[in-house]
Amino acid sequence: MKNNGISSFYQSEINSGFFVLRFKNDGEVPLRKQQEVNQDVIQFHFCLKGQTNFTFNEGRYTFQVLEDHSMLLYNPLKALPIDVELAPDTWMVSILISIAKFHSLFSTDANHISFLSLENSTRKYYDNLPFSSSIAVVLSQILQAKVHDSMKSLYFKGKAYELLSLYFNKSEDPSVEQCPFLVDEENVQKIRKAKQIILERMTDPPSLEALALEIGLSLKKLKEGFKQIYGETVFAYLLDYKMEEARRMLNSQKYNVNEVGLKLGYSTSSHFIAAFKKKYGTTPKKYLGSVSS
Repeated sequence: MKNNGISSFYQSEINSGFFVLRFKNDGEVPLRKQQEVNQDVIQFHFCLKGQTNFTFNEGRYTFQVLEDHSMLLYNPLKALPIDVELAPDTWMVSILISIAKFHSLFSTDANHISFLSLENSTRKYYDNLPFSSSIAVVLSQILQAKVHDSMKSLYFKGKAYELLSLYFNKSEDPSVEQCPFLVDEENVQKIRKAKQIILERMTDPPSLEALALEIGLSLKKLKEGFKQIYGETVFAYLLDYKMEEARRMLNSQKYNVNEVGLKLGYSTSSHFIAAFKKKYGTTPKKYLGSVSS
């Protein structure tokens, strides 16, 4: 486990040969992560936001996984250790599962999953595709899990199974997935539109009532949906974004504290200073001084 406040990496073992990896790079520079992986392991990598660059065979091959895309990798003849660079503001979830464990989960579905068929048993397999909104919701729940330590193993096990079942579900009938409100693609797009609106108008954001009306959802569904996808309330998310923007602007050393506050929509510098100190534990002036020193 690694967590420095800006970037984090957690590995959870679900069963023998079955792991969930969680990556977050909330910093301003790319983050590189390397990990050995046995050749009998199937790898699933899901980029919830940002972008990742995977390198294999000592730099001879590179694969890019963009936001809302996943990559599946399997090569029974060669180990594929993870060597990934996460761009700034990137979140990723990876599932590593041995082929034996995977077969035990999907033994009755080999005809449905092409690389499990007998003729493909010794062939390498690669896939890079966009994933559904239902998968995005599960990924967000995995990355932002707020469960007691004693429950984490069970929680991640359930979410990993759900993720794999959604990944391989080819049904066109949404009722088969037993999905909640947010799996409806139209509703998810409305929630994403709400996020876009508040970020574009962060200096003068609409009220929740006006926002709900603009995107065409009830106030209740806006609140519930936003928190399920992004892990925070609408205005808590906006505040985090504004504070991150403040930090970036101060890091650039192009603006003084008052200018940053005004650009972020604060009518008084005292309000900006209070919000910044609550978020980072120091005042913007002291932070700026540490950057320029």
